[in-house]
Amino acid sequence: MSRNRIGMRLGLVIASIVFIVLLFLGLSLYQMFSNFYHAEMRKEVTEMTSHFRAMAETTESSMEEMILTFADFSNVSMFYINASGEITFHSGGHNAADRSFIRTEDIQQIFSGKSIHLEHEDPLGNRYMVIGQPIYQDSRISSAIYVMASMQSMDKSLITVRNLILLSGVGAFLLAIGITWIMALVFSRPLIMVQKATKKIAIGELETRLDIHTKDEIGDLAAAINNLASDLQRFRDTRQEFFAHISHELRTPITYLEGYAKVLKNRLYETEEEKEHYLDIIYQEGVRIQHLVDDLFELAKMEEGQISLSMERVDLKDVIKQAVRMVSLKAKEKGIELIVHPVASVPLIRGDRMRMEQIVLNLLENAVRYTEDGRIEIHLRSTPDSLLFSIEDTGIGIPEDELPYIFDRFYRVEKSRSRKTGGTGLGLSIVKKLVELQGGTIQVSSKREIGTRFTVTFTLPTMQEEKDEKS
Repeated sequence: MSRNRIGMRLGLVIASIVFIVLLFLGLSLYQMFSNFYHAEMRKEVTEMTSHFRAMAETTESSMEEMILTFADFSNVSMFYINASGEITFHSGGHNAADRSFIRTEDIQQIFSGKSIHLEHEDPLGNRYMVIGQPIYQDSRISSAIYVMASMQSMDKSLITVRNLILLSGVGAFLLAIGITWIMALVFSRPLIMVQKATKKIAIGELETRLDIHTKDEIGDLAAAINNLASDLQRFRDTRQEFFAHISHELRTPITYLEGYAKVLKNRLYETEEEKEHYLDIIYQEGVRIQHLVDDLFELAKMEEGQISLSMERVDLKDVIKQAVRMVSLKAKEKGIELIVHPVASVPLIRGDRMRMEQIVLNLLENAVRYTEDGRIEIHLRSTPDSLLFSIEDTGIGIPEDELPYIFDRFYRVEKSRSRKTGGTGLGLSIVKKLVELQGGTIQVSSKREIGTRFTVTFTLPTMQEEKDEKS
């Protein structure tokens, strides 16, 4: 049970609340019954005193004996008291020597025409209800009548009620404790599951998942923890994959550098032409490493939001013309035809001109890299709210099952031809990040051995955004 501290605390809190409620309810019930019994007894004794007073106020001589008989029958004690506080007449079992219930202020109040009531306890500990009223003779107060009724029967009844309330309260409390404990265990179980799961996630067990699907805050918390675990697992796997790719990408050129440097150092070449060839390989591998490092830094800055964009009005048609000029020589060397479909005019978009040129250039270089003796077509068109450009080649294409991963880091269509094509596998990842940073989207469609089509869409600024920009 020590492990379920949440359940214990929750149970103790609820049990304490139940105890306080039951205690308050029990005291209230007991007080209500006590007040009821006192009120009923006071009413009964007051009515009895009024009857005795009425009988005492008659002038019949036989009435005194009737009063004595009636007092004995009613099991009460009765006292006649004069204005001096002396007992002139007594009836009943109460000891007449006990005069502690007769107080001067009460006598004065009665002889002023008022009634009094009080509770009296004799030296033996017996409790009485005492009612005092004035007796009138010839329209004046001649004496006072005191009627004493034992409260023993009422006290027994109250004790019975108190015991019954206490017994019921204990039973209700024990039942509530049992129900509360079960509820606390049920409610705390998901929290314990969450605690255990977070501990496992903290020590690296990222495959941990919570099987809690309730539609409440606990369910939302479990879903958030599951999402966090998935993200952490994806981050870990991506990081491991990233380091694996980095080590693989660097290992090959470093091996080349090390091997050919050793050949040159030990003069294992035969001709100067062979030497120059080895030096050229070393240079190319150095350039490859430099490109890889540059692309990694570029991608890292974009993912961390550290890249700054110089937003301005950009004519995408001019950007495409410039990029086509830059790749035309490489395309011509491979016998690739570059076709730019003419368009009269297109609206300007907001973006970073240099980054826009980088997007188009990377896509064109990628198309040239994976196309042999074919053609590359560039389309540019606009809609009322967007501007689209597409680059379509007749290259090797991309298998359909690999399309979801085309923008992943270090992804290559032809892994066996990676060294021949010379790409770092980061170009399309950089393109996607740059497009998204400038509020655009990029899509790809492809068929194996037929070709690939990349479509980039940018949203045109609204009239209000244009006004805000001008102002």
